[in-house]
Amino acid sequence: MKYTKVDIQLTPYNPQAAEIITALLAELGFDSFTENPEGLTAYIPTYLYNDASLNSFFNDLTLDVKAVYTVQHIDDQNWNKQWESNFEPITVENLCRVRAPFHKPQEGFKLEIIIEPKMAFGTGHHQTTWLMTREIFSLDMKGKSVLDMGSGTGILAIVAEKLGAAHVKAIDNDSWAYENARENVAANNCFRIDVVLGDAAAIGNQKFDVILANINLNILLNDMERYVQSLNPGGVLVMSGILTGDIASIEQAAKQHGLTPVQSKTKDDWALVHTRKTS
Repeated sequence: MKYTKVDIQLTPYNPQAAEIITALLAELGFDSFTENPEGLTAYIPTYLYNDASLNSFFNDLTLDVKAVYTVQHIDDQNWNKQWESNFEPITVENLCRVRAPFHKPQEGFKLEIIIEPKMAFGTGHHQTTWLMTREIFSLDMKGKSVLDMGSGTGILAIVAEKLGAAHVKAIDNDSWAYENARENVAANNCFRIDVVLGDAAAIGNQKFDVILANINLNILLNDMERYVQSLNPGGVLVMSGILTGDIASIEQAAKQHGLTPVQSKTKDDWALVHTRKTS
C-alpha cells in the first residue's frame, strides 16, 4: 500500500493547535503522525487522499496559527526506512516499554513489548495509545475476554494478553495495520489473540468483559451502541482517540447507552474515558 505524506508548518508553532489538527486529520483517514519543532507530519493511505478535501480542510481551519502544507507521495520501502530511523522506544511509567526489534532489551519494566515500526497507528508514541496502555494496568485482565477495537499495531491487545486476558479479539479496518498486528502478535509470543480485518460488524455475536476502543470521536459515537451490545454486564468500555473537549460528549452518549462513566484521564490535550456497564 502506498502512502501520502503531508508536512504541515505552523506559524507560530503552537502544540495545542498541532494536537487539534492531528485529531481532525485522523477523522479524515490520516493514521500516523509525527511532531517536530515547526509543526507536524501526517500520513494517509494514498487511495484515501484527496487534494480538494485537504485544501478545504485547511481553508476552513479556525485556529490562531498559519498552517502551510506540502504533499509528497511515498512508497512503503521509503516509509519503513524513514520510520525506523526515527523510531525510539516508548515508556509508560515503569509499567511498559515498547521497543522495536533492533533496540536492546532493558530491565526495570513490568512488561516489554516488541513492535515492528511500520505504517500503522498505535506504536505507543501517541498520547492516546499511552493513556490506553496505562489504563489497562489498572484493570483486572486475568481470565477476561477482551476486544481491542481499532487495534492498529496490536499493542493494546498484546498488553492485555500479557496481563492475563483469556482471549483477545483485535479488529482494525486497515489492511496494513492488520498485517502488522499479526507480525507483532507473533513477535511477542502471544497465542490468545485473534487479529481480524474489519469494522464494528466484525465483532459478530461475541461478548466481552473489556472493550478497548482507541479510534476517534465520530466512530466512537457511531459505534458505541454496538460496543454496549457486545459488553457483558459489569463489563468495562474504555475509549480514547478524543480531545479533552470531547469528554462531555462521550460521557453523555455513554449514559444514553446505559453505561456509567467511571473516570476520565488526560495527557496533553488528549483524553480517555473509562465506563462500566451496570446491567
